[in-house]
Amino acid sequence: MKDGFLSVACGTPDLRPADCHYNAEQTFTMIRKADKAGAKILVLPELGLTGSTCGDLFFQETLLRGAEEALATVLEATRHLEVVAAVGLPLRVHGRLYDCAAVIQKGTILGLVPKTSLPDAESRYFTPAPDTRCAVDLLGQSGVPFAAALTFSCESMPGLTLGFEFGGDLAALTPPSVRMARNGATVIGCLDAAPAMIGMDDRTRQFVTGQSLRLLCGYLYTGAGEGESVADAVYGAHQLISENGALLAERRFDGGLLVSEIDLSRLAHERLRQWHASAAPGDVSFPLSVRETRLTRYLPAMPFVPESPDELRERCREILLTAALGLKRRLQDTHSKAAVVGLSGGLDSTLAVLITARAMELSGRPASDIVAVTMPGFGTTDGTKENAVRLAERLGVTLRTVHISSSVLRHFRDIGHDPDLRNVTYENAQARERTQVLMDLANDLGGLVIGTGDLSELALGWCTYNGDHMSMYAVNASIPKTLVRHIVACVAEDSPELSDVLRDVLETPVSPELLPAVQGEIVQKTEDLVGPYELHDFFLYYTVRWGFSPGKILRLAVEAFGDRYARDIILKWLRVFCQRFFSQQFKRDCVPDGPKVGKVSLSPRGEWRMPSDASLALWRAELETL
Repeated sequence: MKDGFLSVACGTPDLRPADCHYNAEQTFTMIRKADKAGAKILVLPELGLTGSTCGDLFFQETLLRGAEEALATVLEATRHLEVVAAVGLPLRVHGRLYDCAAVIQKGTILGLVPKTSLPDAESRYFTPAPDTRCAVDLLGQSGVPFAAALTFSCESMPGLTLGFEFGGDLAALTPPSVRMARNGATVIGCLDAAPAMIGMDDRTRQFVTGQSLRLLCGYLYTGAGEGESVADAVYGAHQLISENGALLAERRFDGGLLVSEIDLSRLAHERLRQWHASAAPGDVSFPLSVRETRLTRYLPAMPFVPESPDELRERCREILLTAALGLKRRLQDTHSKAAVVGLSGGLDSTLAVLITARAMELSGRPASDIVAVTMPGFGTTDGTKENAVRLAERLGVTLRTVHISSSVLRHFRDIGHDPDLRNVTYENAQARERTQVLMDLANDLGGLVIGTGDLSELALGWCTYNGDHMSMYAVNASIPKTLVRHIVACVAEDSPELSDVLRDVLETPVSPELLPAVQGEIVQKTEDLVGPYELHDFFLYYTVRWGFSPGKILRLAVEAFGDRYARDIILKWLRVFCQRFFSQQFKRDCVPDGPKVGKVSLSPRGEWRMPSDASLALWRAELETL
């Protein structure tokens, strides 16, 4: 459970209707398997100690007594196991029969949760959960809490509170899980015994993932499986583990054990941001030993980039359209006669001009209203310049070329800088000269300067203050570098007339081209200087979106990139990221407007507010321990 990860499981054992002894053996065997797999929470099917298809046998004293004896057997067989398990059984309480979940741990019944919403067929046998909480004596244990929406809080993990409901409850207008979540439940288990039918699996999946998203919780769903009576139905052993709307694991028609990990710190962060409400203490407390959880859940190396090709194409097209619509509105509101874009032939400026071209198309304006400006300097290579020219010609935009070398050299003379001293002044003077050219051209044409910098560069401060840092509308501002590449590739796929030049751009190393080339080749490669963007985008996502600590981010990055980067390399660039992220906030405090296209944004007017003087001390201290 280190770093907030909690191993959880759904278990569907084989069973025999009305054979409580056999079902008890299958149940405690499943609990032992879950414990051996490292799971701390296990959800078993509804009425699993008897079978849900017993019908009028539920009125038989023999069956009801057998169910209680089966629970006693399970308690005895698992008395040394700390896994918290929800076991389903029929139970008589105060002269009425209830469909219950017995929540057990180490041979003790922590609580009994009765089913609230009963369909007509089940109301023949069972009584809905009472409105009030009471205590019952069961199997020699007195004062066992009995109520719907009971919550169970872990003594050693403040972020872990459990709740349990049933499949029929989940489909109700107001499921008990809503009250549980309001009372602090972060992980909710659902016991079910619904038969498999066409379309039912999709419906259940939507319910489970939707409820986990709505309640910002982990949700474990376990359905009945093989062994139930097949007189009128077949049971598919459907198992689902979901977290905050994401489906972590699923199993169907196979029974057995399904294991994954819930990230409690992620849930706590999201609730802190969205709910602003304190959680009540749980009705029942239980202990768990804290140890590192082995991760089995999948961790994408590029969290900004969908892995499904179809979803990725749809995401890229949506971002392109969103950014273009934002620019279209800004051009209209400012009555701009032109959009001025610095076109270097690099990745970011290419995306910016593609967005601008789309905005003009949406506005019904000609592409010639875009003024693309190439500004060759000391480090400009023939390849990038040719790509800029080719792209401008294919798009039909107005192309201007302004050579900046002589202006920069004159500036060096004015300030007394030796041009052979290729330091930050040498580089930044070029960036600022280019921005001056763009701004003055925009003034001359009655237009706007369109910014090209992306989200990853803002995070690292990889821009020249009052140089490429500044524009009049920054269309790439919330698009991370790892996604920029895919959007350009998507346009290349959708536009055969642009395909060859865009693919050349994609194959060109990312570079500011501020240092002279050697034999026509780029020598200044950004990722050699600040590190791989795929790592920095990973760090950015988990720092800003989820508020994770450096230690947890390192652990996740090693899991995600272990086959590509050694741990010490990942740690090296994580240190660079943290240092730059803190030290470069002053640049983010005064960035131009730009459309927000995702949940991670660094605009000081939107998602990210941070003092420029914030100390890195706590983060640095943790990094030093890694």
